[in-house]
Amino acid sequence: MEVKNTVRPNAEQMAGFAEPGPEGPIYMVNLLKFKEKAEYADGRETDLSGVEAYGIYSVGVTKLLHGLGGGVAFSASVERLMLGEVEELWDKVAIATYPSRSAMLKMMQSPEMAEIGVHREAGLAGQLNIECTGAVGALISENSTG
Repeated sequence: MEVKNTVRPNAEQMAGFAEPGPEGPIYMVNLLKFKEKAEYADGRETDLSGVEAYGIYSVGVTKLLHGLGGGVAFSASVERLMLGEVEELWDKVAIATYPSRSAMLKMMQSPEMAEIGVHREAGLAGQLNIECTGAVGALISENSTG
């Protein structure tokens, strides 16, 4: 299987948002790989690193998440691989919570997301998003479990 890092979902992945899906909250595990230097699609000059450009996006998306009733449950830099083998490690792991799949789609299609998304794309070399449901654990409040 060929692994492909991208920063936008393909047509099949986007179509999945239109499917009913599970009731209740979803938890999106984000595996992030940053560019050394940010590269904006509009060609603007910048001295920002990929991490710094993504940081601008992160502040904005956190506000959007809170406005939807979601949030960031976890975010951390990847230190090392403890078990298994991979060609290359991701730089960061984050888990975002959404009240529902439809809430995430609404956020993705918002004008605010389009505005801040340029920083995400400028900073990321690639990203994997893994949708999860039925979460339990210390980081999950009782009223948000599905």
